Amino acid sequence: MMKSMRGRARLLGDEVNTDIHCSSKYFPGRDNAYVVQHAFEQIAPGFASRFKPGDIIVAGRNFGINSSREQAVHVMRMMGAAAIVSPSFGRQFFRNAINNGLPVIECDIAGITEDDEIEIDLAAGRITVASRGIARSIPRLPREIQAILAAGGLIAFLKQHPQWEIA
Repeated sequence: MMKSMRGRARLLGDEVNTDIHCSSKYFPGRDNAYVVQHAFEQIAPGFASRFKPGDIIVAGRNFGINSSREQAVHVMRMMGAAAIVSPSFGRQFFRNAINNGLPVIECDIAGITEDDEIEIDLAAGRITVASRGIARSIPRLPREIQAILAAGGLIAFLKQHPQWEIA
């Protein structure tokens, strides 16, 4: 199962759509590694250069709305995002994140600020920002989803468990 994770908060606002995650203006003739260098620059200039592997994206409402652009998840995985915390997600983005092994946690983000250290325990259903006295319950992801995340995504999970069946 997925263990707890800890990382620094990197804040984004509400309604951040997948065109902003990885703007299509960077894709013609480019690969995801190039796009990583420009992630979120339309709404948070310098975000990609401040972001370190293991950081946690803390975003406002409706993160990942707009399309089923799976590259948005690939870009955040390449950046080294440990997880994304938001009050709500675009449903296609939520599923793409799980399928690609990126934890997405629906949670109230009030009081969390840039650079706060966040601890997320998916198994216990808890998010903590000790320096601010924040301890919140989060919806526990089903153990099957936790197993998919722990494996690194759906394809990796199915390769590890070729006989797995839906009960």
